[in-house]
Amino acid sequence: MRLFTAIELPSEILLRLDRLLSALRPEALIKWSPLDNLHVTTKFIGEWPGARVPELHTILRQLTRRRPFDVELRRLGWFPNDRSPRVLWLGVEGGELLTELAAEIDQALAKLGIPREGRTFSPHLTLARIKNPVPLSSLRKKVEEMQPSALGTFSVPHFSLFSSRPGTNASIYEKVEEYQFESAMAAS
Repeated sequence: MRLFTAIELPSEILLRLDRLLSALRPEALIKWSPLDNLHVTTKFIGEWPGARVPELHTILRQLTRRRPFDVELRRLGWFPNDRSPRVLWLGVEGGELLTELAAEIDQALAKLGIPREGRTFSPHLTLARIKNPVPLSSLRKKVEEMQPSALGTFSVPHFSLFSSRPGTNASIYEKVEEYQFESAMAAS
């Protein structure tokens, strides 16, 4: 199984993103992310034997002693840069609490032999991938015009473990397990 941990987006945020993507898609023939696939990755695990998934659950359940926190979506940008981009992204700002969650997941999963992240955690939503050179001037102009200072804020009461498999046009993600934060459960 190919696995990763992530934060899901609430439906009201997905509606806003749908409007944003509907305005951007006509501007370039690139590989746009399906709306259902948008999430904030906290840790890419990679290939993992199905028989060992209970070990992941045991480790990840230990990371739920925290309170929900807010995340804000803002700023469009390009990876690695705007001159020769490979990805169009939307920034995710979750402050120390989001960074701590990602670091704790990374550290906990290292106990199972999953390699630690070599890069600094940079939370974002991948809106599109640019595999081949295509004209981007119209998209660049639209991104500059639309540059959202903020697209929305939402509360994060849990994180999830997802599996990923190839689909016809895009990867197919399925939730394997959800890890509800303990203080979010107490508030319910």
